Amino acid sequence: MEENALRISAFSLAQRFLGLRETSGIASNAHILAMLQLDTAWVQNDEVPWCSAFVNYVCWLLRLPRSKSLAARSWLGAGLPVSIDEAKPGFDVVVLQRGGADEPGPEVLAAPGHVGFFAGRTPGQIHVLGGNQSNTVSVQAFSPSRLLGIRRLL
Repeated sequence: MEENALRISAFSLAQRFLGLRETSGIASNAHILAMLQLDTAWVQNDEVPWCSAFVNYVCWLLRLPRSKSLAARSWLGAGLPVSIDEAKPGFDVVVLQRGGADEPGPEVLAAPGHVGFFAGRTPGQIHVLGGNQSNTVSVQAFSPSRLLGIRRLL
């Protein structure tokens, strides 16, 4: 049996975290804090943007390539690029602009962004399973105009 056939997909593992959310007030969700501190020690609470920490954590658990950074756009250098037409749920990561159309393109890695696992498409929308989406792990729809890149992590 092929090694990849035995491996659970990143998307399948990420689904197990659906509903994980930040803790309100002074306390922090210990699980999210552990994700954040996997690659950086300075984080002290779950108020820090943690979408990249979530993707890094899932990839770390599966020994997949990862960015090792809390910056969402750092994922533009991980894995192999694939087009939106080639994207499929499993091991594909979607990198999006965080704000409006005035943000720079994918060539600027130091700008704000958002990252999560590709969950599918419907007309006019890209579905993303990610952390820090309304302070929780969830599946949300985003406009394709925000797409910076899709990376396959194999």
